[in-house]
Amino acid sequence: MKKVVVYSKDYCPYCVKAKELLSSKGVKFEEIAVDMRPEELGIMIEKSGGRRTVPQIFIDDYHVGGCDDLYELENKSKLDSLLALEEVNTEDNHHRLIILGSGPAGYTAAIYAARANLSPLLIFGPQKGGQLTTTTEVENFPGFPDGIDGNKLMESMEKQAVRFNTQITFGEITRVDLSQRPFNLYQEEKRFTCDALIIATGASARYLGLPSETRYKNKGVSACATCDGFFFKGQKVAVAGGGDTALEDATYLTNFCEKVYVIHRRDEFRASKAMQARVFKNSRIEVVWDSVVDEVIGDDTRGMTDLRVRNLKTGDKTLLGVAGLFVAIGHTPNTRLFRDVLDMDEKKYLTPQPGTTKMNIAGVFACGDVIDSSYRQAITAAGTGCMAAIDAERWLSESGG
Repeated sequence: MKKVVVYSKDYCPYCVKAKELLSSKGVKFEEIAVDMRPEELGIMIEKSGGRRTVPQIFIDDYHVGGCDDLYELENKSKLDSLLALEEVNTEDNHHRLIILGSGPAGYTAAIYAARANLSPLLIFGPQKGGQLTTTTEVENFPGFPDGIDGNKLMESMEKQAVRFNTQITFGEITRVDLSQRPFNLYQEEKRFTCDALIIATGASARYLGLPSETRYKNKGVSACATCDGFFFKGQKVAVAGGGDTALEDATYLTNFCEKVYVIHRRDEFRASKAMQARVFKNSRIEVVWDSVVDEVIGDDTRGMTDLRVRNLKTGDKTLLGVAGLFVAIGHTPNTRLFRDVLDMDEKKYLTPQPGTTKMNIAGVFACGDVIDSSYRQAITAAGTGCMAAIDAERWLSESGG
């Protein structure tokens, strides 16, 4: 049996996802919590070639990397052989309804569809639970007057979906064929078929696109403050962005960091007034207005060592003296699979028929952030998830599916 070691920390959604995948395969692993055992932190960073993000996963002497790397191996059908497990079963799987995505929209669609006796299959990708799993506290979801941790909210939705007979499985779909029924969805060589499909694939974090940002990703550059803020305890860091996520990340990072710079390209925030007020009264946060990230500074040995910003009005460039950069500049809809197949707007968001979740192919429905570039709230995503399940149930009933 291969020895599997997972370096993790408390409140890390990506650590949870990595462990879920390993546990689903019956794999026993040693977990080393670097926040509880700080003497292991330096060992992890050295073994992983300087990475300062969790989780870091090792199979014997092989360094898998983080959660995304683990799921990529699974998606390419390479993980089982690396773990020395038996060959994966690639038999076809047919279901009346398949739901792609596990955020508020996907889970709500599953709850309604399961209660309608459709026995849906929900397929989740690497970010199980969607964007809310990286949110420390959700204060505006109805029914939780004291707020609720985003991870716990999604865990509750999952349990409710499973209670009503939803089957949930990992499968990063790489290709679809919607030209005829049943629809065909492929995870590499593994095939799923369905009579109706609900797309709730959400959106993924957007990066700045700088070569230096890519070079130091996981070595000082991160898109998950709740996962990786711990690594910068007592240091100065920066957050790029001006929306609710950026300001929430900045506020959270003040729990660990000496100082947090918020870099915003305009002279006012897009975030809610409540979130802005929280930032403005926090003495550890300094806003760098009218500026963008110009270059991530570092070297191969130490990773990121500083950050250079450029003022858009004056052109002046300044080093901030920070050890980390957290990117929170919005999201891109996960619609690549459906381009040239389903209707989209200029931003590549899916566009259902007005007043419905029905797409331009009969039997295909869409909900959540994948159709919403305007509101992008958990409650609106859940609402459209409900709509999609009802639309799908009615369509299956009328079409005899």
